[in-house]
Amino acid sequence: MIIWLASFPKSGNTWLRSIISSLIYSDDGIFNFELNKKIKQFPSIPFFQDFTQDYNNIHEIKKLWILAQDKLNLDNKLKFLKTHHINCTIDGYSFTNKENTAATIYIVRDPRNLVNSISNHFSKNQTEATEFLFRSNILGASKSNTLPSDVATILGSWKDHYHFWTKKNDKLLLIKYEDIVLNPKNELKKIIKFLSRFTKVETNNTKEANIINSTSFETLRKMEQNGEFTENVFDKISNKKIKFFNQGPSNKWQDSLKDEIRSEIEAKLNTEMKELGYL
Repeated sequence: MIIWLASFPKSGNTWLRSIISSLIYSDDGIFNFELNKKIKQFPSIPFFQDFTQDYNNIHEIKKLWILAQDKLNLDNKLKFLKTHHINCTIDGYSFTNKENTAATIYIVRDPRNLVNSISNHFSKNQTEATEFLFRSNILGASKSNTLPSDVATILGSWKDHYHFWTKKNDKLLLIKYEDIVLNPKNELKKIIKFLSRFTKVETNNTKEANIINSTSFETLRKMEQNGEFTENVFDKISNKKIKFFNQGPSNKWQDSLKDEIRSEIEAKLNTEMKELGYL
């Protein structure tokens, strides 16, 4: 069975994955990026290569979502998968189902702060990054309106992504990026309590302190600077890797977001932002 670590891009999924991998896959809680390799991304090529080589055809891939998960779950073991894919159903094909899914941890971030992160990660300006929040996005597909990904990945809009993963989901833990910044100890306790419903979690005060210290944003950024992080997007124009752990907690929309963009986000995502306490 799968526990999904789901999010819209640049919402803190890699940070969450680092916390959980150090909790589940280390004895002492001290993180290194090798641990994150135990939590793979879905969809990605290894899960589909036995079924197809047409990885960018969403109409082919949608038929294989459940089949790939069925195969993965043949061992009857609990596993974690990271995803940015929307939890949708297309033409009767569901992204996942109750037979394959044990639970979901969904990490969300103030969409006003996503603008600069998306802008940096995908080499977009603020207007383009804002449009990315509102439109229905497909990564890696062979059609227009796409961005690089090794397998066609449907994001949808920020609003749809949030709703499709969190509504009518009784086995859900919702984590806010901002809460990890403000009180990582408290959020780690929430994660431990939630995961203990599905698996035995080995932990103690020392291990938890190590997790918090070794997965702080500054520590992760230093590890990236030292060449330990290998998941960067490559910018073909500058011929350089794009910095992944860029601004993090210091990214404050109040300092950089244009008033008209802020107003548009707050108007179009008003209900969800109020529900999440962002307004």
